[in-house]
Amino acid sequence: MARKRKRKSRRRLEGRKILELVPHHYIESGEDKPVTAARKHIRANGITPPALLVVKRNEHTTDRYFWAEKGLFGAQYVEENHFLFPSLRSIKPQVKNTTTNPALSLSN
Repeated sequence: MARKRKRKSRRRLEGRKILELVPHHYIESGEDKPVTAARKHIRANGITPPALLVVKRNEHTTDRYFWAEKGLFGAQYVEENHFLFPSLRSIKPQVKNTTTNPALSLSN
């Protein structure tokens, strides 16, 4: 029996596209908890917000954090509530033009 797919939130998809445009930093947590490793990496490298930190916990698991002016947040929360972050308001994802004929586009 086929399973019904979960509906994808447009707001979260838009947030995911915005976060793709933010600088990414990939680190490993080592002996620290992932959030502690992310905070240490931010402090050691002087990372300025906005930034996305991808922390590898083990070979199968990664945690994603968003570094904003107000602190460190889980990336999933930021995807769903990207409009609450002033640094992300200015970032707009590229919208692809669906028309194939340039004469039909409205940007004349």
